Amino acid sequence: MADISHPPMEQLQDLEYCIDSNPPWAETILLAFQNYILTLGTSVMIPSLLVPVMGGTDGDKIRVIQTLLFVSGIKTLLQALFGTRLPAVVGGSFAYVIPILYIIGDSSLQRISEPHERFIQTMRAIQGALIVASSIQIILGYSQIWGLFSRFFSPLGMAPVVGLVGLGLFERGFPSLGNCVEIGIPMLLAVIGLTQYLKHIRPIRDVPIFERFPVLICVSIIWAYAHVLTAGGAYRNRPLKTQHNCRTDRANLIYSAPWFKFPYPLQWGPPTFAAGHTFAMMSAVLVSMVESTGAYKAASRLAIATPPPAYVLSRGIGWQGIGVLLDGLFGTGTGSTVSVENVGLLGLTRVGSRRVVQISAGFMIFFSILGKFGALFASIPFPIFAALYCVLFGLVASVGLSFLQFTNMNSMRNLFITGLSLFLGISVPQYFNDFWFSSHHGPVHTHAGWFNAFLNTIFSSAPTVGLIVAVILDNTLDVEKSKKDRGMPWWVKFRTFRGDNRNEEFYTLPFNLNRFFPPT
Repeated sequence: MADISHPPMEQLQDLEYCIDSNPPWAETILLAFQNYILTLGTSVMIPSLLVPVMGGTDGDKIRVIQTLLFVSGIKTLLQALFGTRLPAVVGGSFAYVIPILYIIGDSSLQRISEPHERFIQTMRAIQGALIVASSIQIILGYSQIWGLFSRFFSPLGMAPVVGLVGLGLFERGFPSLGNCVEIGIPMLLAVIGLTQYLKHIRPIRDVPIFERFPVLICVSIIWAYAHVLTAGGAYRNRPLKTQHNCRTDRANLIYSAPWFKFPYPLQWGPPTFAAGHTFAMMSAVLVSMVESTGAYKAASRLAIATPPPAYVLSRGIGWQGIGVLLDGLFGTGTGSTVSVENVGLLGLTRVGSRRVVQISAGFMIFFSILGKFGALFASIPFPIFAALYCVLFGLVASVGLSFLQFTNMNSMRNLFITGLSLFLGISVPQYFNDFWFSSHHGPVHTHAGWFNAFLNTIFSSAPTVGLIVAVILDNTLDVEKSKKDRGMPWWVKFRTFRGDNRNEEFYTLPFNLNRFFPPT
């Protein structure tokens, strides 16, 4: 039998457009709109979860959604221009949900009897916590401390972390799809069919339409199918949960949305500040840093770029801290992180162009101002997005595991570290989440509420637990003898900006700004 070898490859070979190459303008605009549509899932789900608990109305909910999308557009544009410069969308983060629920449950806020007033005061408290907590990310980023910490990373340590960025979101996949299988299953099958089995069919010129625009095609078809089911009375006597997940007219977004609304800083009033709220929020900031680091590593690989050097990674984290500051000033109701689903879309469409993401930021800003039009797209049933997540989160997870090709996976040391970090990265957050849903508080429940929220947030994040386990073990077990097994000979050249001459092509700042901010 002939020898078959698959040597490690620094860059993926199946992608058609890299970070600094662009499709034709018509394709670029459609791809950008596709990124915008995908961003809507999380942007609608987080306010829909939190605003009613805060005491807000449907009008308040659509206003928060508009604000979140508007600020997401600004943050994405800043990150793509001046941060890591990777084609990564920066959107709302679920990592902030536990600290925000802690703030919502504050006794001083719960004593407010009038629901709308309670919503306003709670939003102001969340804003104050985000504004102060953002300083952690800004300091760790611009001081280069996060970059120095990243020198402890290796391919072996990063593989489970990046993998868990995708795998850790499994609850937003099939469990959410299962809330309405009659539209979720067809959506999942349609995405797989178009992108894998029909990708070579090109009905219009030489453009691989089915592979390039699966979100636009599949969402349009299944959304129309869901509308037919709704109009036909298929859910007329079904339980409320089924109606909420399946019907296309239950979100109440279009009716509540204004025709035109321009979000502006401090629109909810002056923020309020409390030490306990701030400390609780700091845990989510740390978690979002870990999750974003893993997402940046995945995005660089899917954009055919080198792994971001320590300096670039710190720069991106610093700008992300400014993004959290903007969240606090505008009142988005949550903090920010890199959108994992949009990173997965780079691999699904095989387009890693930076310009696509920059234009998608423009769509976010434009449709957030034109409320009725934005609300129309935001009313897509969530199981449709959940079906997309099944594919996109899985892609990101597999990109993370692809880092293992640079390591020696015949080493028992490496097998132990990889297996334990992956298992605990899934198992520990599952324990914390199960505890939360069964008792409405996490396993940590001392008399200090901020301390409970801090630890429960940290250990509810799969990438964070995976990072703690993988990096500690990788840097304490037989370190000197295992440099080659860990993949350090390949990784070391990407640790500094000057370590690889391709870094300048991918990560140099625009407008000749490197004169004022030279790489360190």
